[in-house]
Amino acid sequence: MTEANPPRRRRRAFDWSTAAIAALAAAAAVAIYVRDGREHFLAIFGSDLTLFGAMLPKVLAGCLIGAFVTMILPRELVARWVGHESGFPGLLIAAFFGFLLPGGPITIYPVAGAFLAMGADAGAVVAFITSWTLIGYTRALVWEFPFFGPHFVIWRIVEAVPLPIIAGLLARIALRAGVRVTAERDE
Repeated sequence: MTEANPPRRRRRAFDWSTAAIAALAAAAAVAIYVRDGREHFLAIFGSDLTLFGAMLPKVLAGCLIGAFVTMILPRELVARWVGHESGFPGLLIAAFFGFLLPGGPITIYPVAGAFLAMGADAGAVVAFITSWTLIGYTRALVWEFPFFGPHFVIWRIVEAVPLPIIAGLLARIALRAGVRVTAERDE
């Protein structure tokens, strides 16, 4: 394996971070039950179950979109355009597609995961997500132009344009430093 392409670790569905979140949720549930009583606890729990039921189809659809992206796009194309050897142009391409793709986080994050699975560089994926978050055109057209006007939106976008590239470069630097530390520790 090269330094730029570290081996991927197999991830478990339930790990320490999931356990920590579950413990926090359980502690919050107990605190609400003790402080506000059974009725308030059940009202909140019912509301949360309704939210879960409403979000589950969207999450499943987002995961399907991510899976279909891996089937539609050729792996070699993704690796060439935004892979480990793509360099600075790979960050620009990823940032452009982050700006271009519509949708919410339920669709964008599975697509980003699909790009990683297809050989995209972690820096390019960070640039993709950062660009979608900061300069995605759909949010600007639907929410920002009507409320803030074009002057504000144009300046906000102009100022945000370099940030996805900077974030992608920093992610690449952090990944290389982590690989170097791991390699030194293994020797």
